[in-house]
Amino acid sequence: MTKVTLSGRPPEQDVPGAPAPIDPATGMHRDYWVLSEEDRAKGFIRPVRFKYVHKSCGAVTRMAPILAETYARDPTFYGATVCVGCKKQLPVAELLWVGTQDEAGSCGGRTDLVFQ
Repeated sequence: MTKVTLSGRPPEQDVPGAPAPIDPATGMHRDYWVLSEEDRAKGFIRPVRFKYVHKSCGAVTRMAPILAETYARDPTFYGATVCVGCKKQLPVAELLWVGTQDEAGSCGGRTDLVFQ
């Protein structure tokens, strides 16, 4: 699978977590890795979900469609993401998809999901 930046610009940094540093005002990276359009077009193994809730503070974060599609194609693509309430990066295990008990970044307990 090929990762590209959400912005389409070259990465500012080449570290595993994100292609740009965190903006201290928002707690969000200034750019994110996403799967290429070609990879996302292969289909999704999980539903495309746009919002997750932080288990501890209860804040709901909404993500851009391309980020949501990346999660749906590869639920393990991200190891951490931002909580808009706490304004910090958190492990995906601390977040649930809104309206479910599924942790963000999980396969919902399924072991039969395969990437093509």
